[in-house]
Amino acid sequence: SFVALGLTVIYPYLKRFFPFPQAWLGVAFGFSIPMAYAAQLGYVHHSAWALLAANVFWAIAYDTEYAMVDRDDDARLGLKSSAILLGHGDVAGVMVAQSLFLVSMVFIGWWQRLDVIYFAGLAVAAAFIVRQYFLIRGRDRGRCFQAFHNNNWVGLAIFAGLALDLFFLSGVFR
Repeated sequence: SFVALGLTVIYPYLKRFFPFPQAWLGVAFGFSIPMAYAAQLGYVHHSAWALLAANVFWAIAYDTEYAMVDRDDDARLGLKSSAILLGHGDVAGVMVAQSLFLVSMVFIGWWQRLDVIYFAGLAVAAAFIVRQYFLIRGRDRGRCFQAFHNNNWVGLAIFAGLALDLFFLSGVFR
């Protein structure tokens, strides 16, 4: 938890000198994953690190969408962000990060032998991500902000798929 605290404390200052603070944000937010594993199991299982990596890709994607909203203000203030760093490649960068996130989640589901309901949740999440592409491709600030908020639905779809999958696998309906 001390590592997580340090990551979190440093993050707000990164926009002043680090050109890709969205990656740091992903690690800072995602560090709760290995912490939860350690608290529950007494050790950090390999799957925690895979989930942390997936979380980093997702945070890069959604926070770049948010950075697309703030790009002009950040540039005027001399701040750094992935949207500024990627320039006109920002939309492609978001979609690559979202794709890596989804592929990671598919791999984790396969590795953990999850069932079809989990993968259905991922398919619904993928549909929300496709919608995000159509929202951000014109780089309109309002639509980029909508895409950022759309990630709530991505998370809900994955959570629902996982929860229902585990509920049915637990034998409640078997």
